Amino acid sequence: MRGLVTYYVLFTIRLATLRVHVAGITTNPNSAFMIQVARQLTDETDGALRGTRFLIMDRDTKFTKHFKVFLRREGSEPVTYPPRSPNYSPYAERFVSLIKAECLDRIIPIGARSLRRAVSEYVAHYHGERNHQGLNNPLISPTIADIRKGEGPVNRWERLGGMLNYYHRLAA
Repeated sequence: MRGLVTYYVLFTIRLATLRVHVAGITTNPNSAFMIQVARQLTDETDGALRGTRFLIMDRDTKFTKHFKVFLRREGSEPVTYPPRSPNYSPYAERFVSLIKAECLDRIIPIGARSLRRAVSEYVAHYHGERNHQGLNNPLISPTIADIRKGEGPVNRWERLGGMLNYYHRLAA
């Protein structure tokens, strides 16, 4: 029992699709952790930056020189936006406010494992069960392929013990 512990969640958002990728969760975002994250992000088979030319990021000191050099070597140019300019990252700011308001402010994670589960469940909800105004209200990747509109009983799926809900009508 160490008391309250601060965890850092590093995520990326592909602006064209608003798809979120959680790159890592740690209590100590040191240089070794950031290099490992860069390796995962630029992986040729399933890296979140695969086919991406630019990575827009804030001026946080956790984005070390080695992290930026690694990204450049792998073909993704890190772009840092000006100081005191939160308007440069509205999608990231929106995602942070959503995950806090809809999920993390309502639970007390007991350790890294429960925090990882809560974050991964929320990201799955965000992608497959939550409408997005920035995309004209469709789902990013629907979990149900065939949904009937306007007919039949309404069903409810729940995540995290009912904290996140998704209502739908199944096709016959």
